[in-house]
Amino acid sequence: MLPELPPLPALTGAEAEVIDRFLEIVDLLGRANPARSRDTYSALRAAQALPGRAAALRDALELMHRRGERELHTATMARALRVLDAERRTSSVTLPPPHPR
Repeated sequence: MLPELPPLPALTGAEAEVIDRFLEIVDLLGRANPARSRDTYSALRAAQALPGRAAALRDALELMHRRGERELHTATMARALRVLDAERRTSSVTLPPPHPR
């Protein structure tokens, strides 16, 4: 059995949208990471999808701003990201550990 995850913190719909769009971008960057990608085609496909996902993140942030949500509650957003496995997902964007020589 998988361990039970903590519940997501309370988020506005726009905050949840920002989190979702951010994680989509992270996943795409991980797939496009030349230090981790296995082939050019999958990296290319991920890179092609990035502008659309970046625009969706921009739109979610614009919506928050228009609604008067001027502040990102970073502690709440960080809790939500942790519940959604962002630490593992963002690790694919970094360099892998060096190979032993």
